[in-house]
Amino acid sequence: MSLLTLLALAAALGTDAFSLCVGVGLAGVNRRQIILISAVVLLFHIFMPLAGWFAGELAGSLIGRAAAILGSALLIYLGIRMILGSLKNGRGLEPSLNGFSFSFRSLVLLGASVSMDALSVGFTLGTQQVNLLLAAGVIGLVAGLMTACGLVFGRFLGTRVGERAQLLGGLILIGIGIKLLF
Repeated sequence: MSLLTLLALAAALGTDAFSLCVGVGLAGVNRRQIILISAVVLLFHIFMPLAGWFAGELAGSLIGRAAAILGSALLIYLGIRMILGSLKNGRGLEPSLNGFSFSFRSLVLLGASVSMDALSVGFTLGTQQVNLLLAAGVIGLVAGLMTACGLVFGRFLGTRVGERAQLLGGLILIGIGIKLLF
Protein backbone atom coordinates (compact mmCIF):
# COMPACT_ATOMS: atom_id res chain seq x y z
CA MET A 1 0.00 0.00 0.00
CA SER A 2 1.46 3.36 -0.99
CA LEU A 3 1.82 6.22 1.48
CA LEU A 4 -0.69 8.28 -0.51
CA THR A 5 -3.26 5.46 -0.31
CA LEU A 6 -2.61 5.09 3.40
CA LEU A 7 -3.08 8.84 3.95
CA ALA A 8 -6.35 8.77 1.97
CA LEU A 9 -7.56 5.83 4.08
CA ALA A 10 -6.56 7.64 7.28
CA ALA A 11 -8.38 10.81 6.18
CA ALA A 12 -11.52 8.81 5.39
CA LEU A 13 -11.39 7.19 8.84
CA GLY A 14 -10.91 10.59 10.50
CA THR A 15 -13.96 12.24 8.95
CA ASP A 16 -16.36 11.02 11.67
CA ALA A 17 -14.09 12.45 14.35
CA PHE A 18 -13.78 15.76 12.49
CA SER A 19 -17.52 16.22 11.98
CA LEU A 20 -18.35 15.17 15.54
CA CYS A 21 -15.77 17.55 16.97
CA VAL A 22 -17.08 20.50 14.98
CA GLY A 23 -20.30 20.01 16.95
CA VAL A 24 -18.46 19.70 20.25
CA GLY A 25 -16.29 22.71 19.43
CA LEU A 26 -19.38 24.83 18.74
CA ALA A 27 -20.28 24.46 22.41
CA GLY A 28 -16.92 25.94 23.38
CA VAL A 29 -13.87 23.97 24.40
CA ASN A 30 -10.61 25.04 25.96
CA ARG A 31 -7.09 24.03 24.88
CA ARG A 32 -6.83 21.32 27.50
CA GLN A 33 -10.03 19.70 26.27
CA ILE A 34 -8.90 19.95 22.65
CA ILE A 35 -5.65 18.18 23.53
CA LEU A 36 -7.37 15.55 25.70
CA ILE A 37 -10.10 14.70 23.18
CA SER A 38 -7.62 14.66 20.29
CA ALA A 39 -5.27 12.35 22.22
CA VAL A 40 -8.08 9.93 23.05
CA VAL A 41 -9.24 9.78 19.42
CA LEU A 42 -5.62 9.37 18.27
CA LEU A 43 -5.07 6.45 20.65
CA PHE A 44 -8.30 4.75 19.64
CA HIS A 45 -7.44 5.13 15.96
CA ILE A 46 -4.12 3.41 16.64
CA PHE A 47 -5.54 0.72 18.90
CA MET A 48 -8.61 -0.20 16.82
CA PRO A 49 -6.80 -1.27 13.61
CA LEU A 50 -4.44 -3.35 15.74
CA ALA A 51 -7.35 -4.88 17.65
CA GLY A 52 -9.19 -5.56 14.41
CA TRP A 53 -6.16 -7.27 12.98
CA PHE A 54 -5.78 -9.49 16.07
CA ALA A 55 -9.43 -10.07 16.89
CA GLY A 56 -10.72 -10.81 13.42
CA GLU A 57 -13.89 -9.87 11.65
CA LEU A 58 -16.44 -11.64 13.86
CA ALA A 59 -15.25 -10.15 17.14
CA GLY A 60 -14.93 -6.75 15.48
CA SER A 61 -18.52 -6.75 14.31
CA LEU A 62 -19.85 -7.80 17.74
CA ILE A 63 -17.77 -5.31 19.74
CA GLY A 64 -18.21 -2.62 17.11
CA ARG A 65 -22.00 -2.67 17.22
CA ALA A 66 -22.20 -2.48 21.02
CA ALA A 67 -19.70 0.37 21.22
CA ALA A 68 -21.38 2.18 18.33
CA ILE A 69 -24.74 2.02 20.11
CA LEU A 70 -23.25 3.32 23.38
CA GLY A 71 -21.34 6.02 21.55
CA SER A 72 -24.45 7.05 19.63
CA ALA A 73 -26.48 7.26 22.82
CA LEU A 74 -23.82 9.47 24.38
CA LEU A 75 -23.80 11.81 21.38
CA ILE A 76 -27.58 12.06 21.31
CA TYR A 77 -27.64 12.74 25.07
CA LEU A 78 -25.02 15.49 24.77
CA GLY A 79 -26.85 16.97 21.79
CA ILE A 80 -30.19 17.04 23.62
CA ARG A 81 -28.52 18.56 26.67
CA MET A 82 -26.95 21.29 24.53
CA ILE A 83 -30.24 22.06 22.76
CA LEU A 84 -32.23 22.20 25.99
CA GLY A 85 -29.63 24.45 27.58
CA SER A 86 -29.70 26.71 24.54
CA LEU A 87 -33.48 26.99 24.57
CA LYS A 88 -33.63 27.43 28.35
CA ASN A 89 -31.23 30.30 28.80
CA GLY A 90 -29.80 31.03 25.36
CA ARG A 91 -26.34 29.92 26.44
CA GLY A 92 -26.28 26.12 26.55
CA LEU A 93 -23.99 24.19 28.85
CA GLU A 94 -23.32 26.72 31.61
CA PRO A 95 -22.20 28.72 29.41
CA SER A 96 -19.87 26.43 27.46
CA LEU A 97 -17.99 23.17 27.70
CA ASN A 98 -15.13 25.06 29.35
CA GLY A 99 -16.82 24.31 32.66
CA PHE A 100 -17.99 20.89 31.51
CA SER A 101 -15.47 18.16 32.15
CA PHE A 102 -15.66 14.97 30.15
CA SER A 103 -15.68 11.89 32.35
CA PHE A 104 -13.33 9.03 31.60
CA ARG A 105 -16.28 6.93 30.43
CA SER A 106 -17.50 9.72 28.13
CA LEU A 107 -14.05 10.09 26.59
CA VAL A 108 -13.75 6.34 26.04
CA LEU A 109 -17.19 6.15 24.44
CA LEU A 110 -16.43 9.17 22.28
CA GLY A 111 -13.13 7.66 21.12
CA ALA A 112 -14.72 4.27 20.50
CA SER A 113 -17.73 5.67 18.65
CA VAL A 114 -15.66 7.52 16.06
CA SER A 115 -13.09 4.74 15.60
CA MET A 116 -15.26 1.64 15.08
CA ASP A 117 -14.67 1.69 11.34
CA ALA A 118 -10.92 1.48 12.05
CA LEU A 119 -11.56 -1.90 13.72
CA SER A 120 -12.77 -3.51 10.50
CA VAL A 121 -10.07 -1.70 8.50
CA GLY A 122 -7.52 -3.34 10.79
CA PHE A 123 -8.85 -6.75 9.87
CA THR A 124 -8.60 -5.87 6.19
CA LEU A 125 -5.07 -4.50 6.60
CA GLY A 126 -4.09 -7.75 8.27
CA THR A 127 -4.93 -9.63 5.09
CA GLN A 128 -2.74 -7.32 2.97
CA GLN A 129 1.01 -6.94 2.77
CA VAL A 130 1.00 -3.81 4.96
CA ASN A 131 3.24 -2.70 7.79
CA LEU A 132 0.43 -2.72 10.34
CA LEU A 133 2.25 -0.64 12.97
CA LEU A 134 3.05 2.07 10.42
CA ALA A 135 -0.52 2.01 9.09
CA ALA A 136 -2.04 2.22 12.59
CA GLY A 137 0.34 5.05 13.50
CA VAL A 138 -0.54 7.06 10.39
CA ILE A 139 -4.27 6.44 10.90
CA GLY A 140 -4.00 7.56 14.54
CA LEU A 141 -1.98 10.69 13.78
CA VAL A 142 -4.32 11.78 10.99
CA ALA A 143 -7.43 11.11 13.11
CA GLY A 144 -5.95 13.02 16.06
CA LEU A 145 -5.10 15.96 13.82
CA MET A 146 -8.56 15.94 12.23
CA THR A 147 -10.13 15.84 15.70
CA ALA A 148 -8.15 18.87 16.83
CA CYS A 149 -9.02 20.70 13.60
CA GLY A 150 -12.72 19.91 14.07
CA LEU A 151 -12.67 21.17 17.66
CA VAL A 152 -10.80 24.37 16.76
CA PHE A 153 -13.02 24.99 13.72
CA GLY A 154 -16.15 24.42 15.82
CA ARG A 155 -14.87 26.76 18.52
CA PHE A 156 -14.13 29.40 15.85
CA LEU A 157 -17.62 29.03 14.36
CA GLY A 158 -19.14 29.17 17.84
CA THR A 159 -17.63 32.58 18.50
CA ARG A 160 -18.94 33.81 15.12
CA VAL A 161 -22.41 32.30 15.31
CA GLY A 162 -23.03 33.50 18.86
CA GLU A 163 -25.58 32.12 21.25
CA ARG A 164 -27.23 29.85 18.65
CA ALA A 165 -23.98 27.88 18.37
CA GLN A 166 -25.17 25.63 21.21
CA LEU A 167 -28.35 24.81 19.31
CA LEU A 168 -26.46 24.11 16.08
CA GLY A 169 -23.84 22.01 17.90
CA GLY A 170 -26.56 19.99 19.63
CA LEU A 171 -28.28 19.30 16.32
CA ILE A 172 -24.99 18.19 14.78
CA LEU A 173 -24.26 15.81 17.67
CA ILE A 174 -27.76 14.28 17.51
CA GLY A 175 -27.46 13.86 13.73
CA ILE A 176 -24.09 12.13 14.03
CA GLY A 177 -25.38 9.96 16.89
CA ILE A 178 -28.33 8.82 14.77
CA LYS A 179 -26.04 8.25 11.75
CA LEU A 180 -23.77 6.00 13.83
CA LEU A 181 -26.75 3.79 14.72
CA PHE A 182 -27.29 2.86 11.09
